[in-house]
Amino acid sequence: MTEATAVPATSLHKQAVDRAEQTIRTAGSIAEADDRWRVLDRLRRPDRVIRFRVTWLDDLGKVQINNGWRVQYSNALGPYKGGLRFDGAVDEDTLLFLGYEQCFKNALTGLPIGGGKGGADCTMRDLSETERMRFCQAFMAEYHRHGGPDIDVPAGDIGVGAKEIGYLFGAYRRLTGLHHGVLTGKPLVLGGLAGRAEATGYGVVEFARLMLEEQDAHLRGQRVAISGSGNVALYAAQRALELGARVLTLSGRAGFAHFEDGLSEALLERIIDARENNGHRLEDMVRGESGVNFVAGGEPWDVACDVALPCATQNELDGAAAEKLIGAGVKAVAEGANMPLTDDANDAFIDAKIPVGPGKAANAGGVACSALEMSQNAQHATWDKQTTLDRLDGIIGSIHRACVRHAGTEDGFVDYNRGADVAGFRKLADAIIAQGVV
Repeated sequence: MTEATAVPATSLHKQAVDRAEQTIRTAGSIAEADDRWRVLDRLRRPDRVIRFRVTWLDDLGKVQINNGWRVQYSNALGPYKGGLRFDGAVDEDTLLFLGYEQCFKNALTGLPIGGGKGGADCTMRDLSETERMRFCQAFMAEYHRHGGPDIDVPAGDIGVGAKEIGYLFGAYRRLTGLHHGVLTGKPLVLGGLAGRAEATGYGVVEFARLMLEEQDAHLRGQRVAISGSGNVALYAAQRALELGARVLTLSGRAGFAHFEDGLSEALLERIIDARENNGHRLEDMVRGESGVNFVAGGEPWDVACDVALPCATQNELDGAAAEKLIGAGVKAVAEGANMPLTDDANDAFIDAKIPVGPGKAANAGGVACSALEMSQNAQHATWDKQTTLDRLDGIIGSIHRACVRHAGTEDGFVDYNRGADVAGFRKLADAIIAQGVV
């Protein structure tokens, strides 16, 4: 079923829209009489929301039913582009919020991609391997008529890694008979991009490094607190260690791991291997390790740090946590997840003149490399990992410069939220206006 969807009265989507609009309207860099202002009304609503039933058989032969969605938010700049999230907490409002943020994020990359998001309310970690395959096949059976390399190109997200993308791609190929770049984040053997798995986490760390340099500081030797233990968090930790930082935390649903002397590269590799091959929980992966304390029910923001990288999920870092970090002397915050800071946390950091790299800028490395995968597929080419990572650093550097340029810096403080919103909005608005009322 396809239908226009109004914005819920109180929602994550409304929170994101209101925050961005307030930032843009107070920036002072766009005259209120400008035609761009009229675009704000259009961006409050997606182009369409596709809502469908996903019906599949579990290992006991029992019929299971889940809800599936694809939010095609705006294709003004290119095909709809954004991840699929398979998790029990997924709902339509969350996907509307993520799709809206994706539009700004994708605009900031400078690449020809629009914004979208999708998913289903099914938690992958609760399924067997064959159940995951059946679920992905059932999801694609409903979704495939709405996608394509020039229409809508999903990627992975929470619960959707390279293996799930492979199952989705196989189902799409069987249903359509086409072998092209309809999905990104694919396994290398199916046309995936070398370096894509690392891209979001590496990009967050690169953005944080540039934020520190803007303050005449360096990442080497800094204490870094990271939340999450998924793809973004683990590769952010890997890149931070490579650049000489000291990683103090990772977290899971049950609490967080405190690496009292800093996370070692050897332990991190074991955690990455265990997660990718066995799906173990963080508390199991660090049990018995020397110098590691797993704090059940705790938050990584209880640990004093210089750089905070929230990489788990939306609204995970609240005002109380922000005050703790400010009191402990945090120098910079970069969002690895999408809007992990609550409004009061964001306000607290800004009031304290602590720079915050918003997710639409700081974690744009993932979607940027997804767009590079689309280019690689269109060229029927294969790029090496270093080529990908070099281009990633260039894109993140460009995003950082755009944010600083549009931030309206005062007394050396860069309001990255304002810079990202204004820079992204300008590009979106110009493209929408140039196409007329459509």
